[in-house]
Amino acid sequence: MAALACMLADLGHEVSGSDLDKYFFTQDALVQRHIPMFSFSPENIQDGMHVIIGNAFLEDFPEVIAARQNPTCTCLRYHEFVGQLSQAYNTIAISGSHGKTTTTGMVSALFAPFLPTGWLIGDGNGHIADDTQVFALEADEFRRHFLAYHPQYAIITNVDLDHVDYFKDEADYMYAYEQFAGQVEKCIFICGDDQKARQLHLPTTNTHYWYGVEEGNDLRAMNIVETSTGMSFDVEFEGSMIGHFQFPFVGHHLLLNSLACIGIGLQNGLTPTQIEEGLSNFHGVKRRFVVKHVGENIIVDDYAHHPTEVEVTIECAKKRFPTLPLVVVFKPHRASRVKYFVHEFARVLSTVDTVYLCPFTSIDDTQDGTTIDIHDLAALIPNAKVIQEDETGAAILASHQ
Repeated sequence: MAALACMLADLGHEVSGSDLDKYFFTQDALVQRHIPMFSFSPENIQDGMHVIIGNAFLEDFPEVIAARQNPTCTCLRYHEFVGQLSQAYNTIAISGSHGKTTTTGMVSALFAPFLPTGWLIGDGNGHIADDTQVFALEADEFRRHFLAYHPQYAIITNVDLDHVDYFKDEADYMYAYEQFAGQVEKCIFICGDDQKARQLHLPTTNTHYWYGVEEGNDLRAMNIVETSTGMSFDVEFEGSMIGHFQFPFVGHHLLLNSLACIGIGLQNGLTPTQIEEGLSNFHGVKRRFVVKHVGENIIVDDYAHHPTEVEVTIECAKKRFPTLPLVVVFKPHRASRVKYFVHEFARVLSTVDTVYLCPFTSIDDTQDGTTIDIHDLAALIPNAKVIQEDETGAAILASHQ
């Protein structure tokens, strides 16, 4: 919401918003633009406003009620408004259970040196200008919100059941992706190494290409060399060699993400040289494997909140820092996700040297009565320790040997 507010202000609109009375790092950009922020109150809703409702707020929230009941206000949910906004551009929507934030950042880096490029990314980063032509959009499957988007191009990074508090089962989850795929105007790049993605019933109204490293993919990485500092590989597209690429990325997931970006770049007229140059400018996104050096320690901050994502983050850390012991501090995101995947979380977290677990809260999960506690997960992980997010917990981590 903060990123969208900044984007609309940059386009010349008068923007204001409501939030909790506490500091969030996302407000820094709002302050820089002098965008007013108010405490929650129905009185903030004035006649004639266009009200964009954040997805964290249900229809019974007082400001939402005030906006809906005011006949002079135009009300749209976040995803509905973004769906309308994106229609003005050559939109590339990046979806998938995992990796969509990073891949959206990579797509924006890919095009930015060559075309006026805008983006809206799940890490709270957004940009748009009057001359924007290409728009890279993170398309979240949460509650089927990505069905508000009708992009020209799309990427599906993988299909791995998530948001179990909403989707009925795996079939329902996959059907949402099939619906999304049917709304893409031109073509889709789908990870063919992902077995669940391969089971999708894809539309015949657009073109789709499979990408990956395995045989049978239309866009394939070959002769791969991965090190602790980067990677290089050749790319073949529909049987023809495209070229050799070298990137400063670490981790197999980033190889797959970059391969999808290469496909999108080719479909939009970029040369292999331009693609390599653009992608090499990608320096990561917020909360996705952000590395900080603190004394003799290396701290990696990552938003990984699904067992698959936690496993990928751990594997990447081991590859990048192979000689160092690995300590994981994990705070789950949703109670329903922990309950459904508790054994998968335990298996993945048991592969590291030390695990600290933080208690969690989730406002959304109180709606369905999900009850699970961080100690339920800790009981399944040998030698796991539960710590609080306070000075005592910080002292325990600081004293870790």
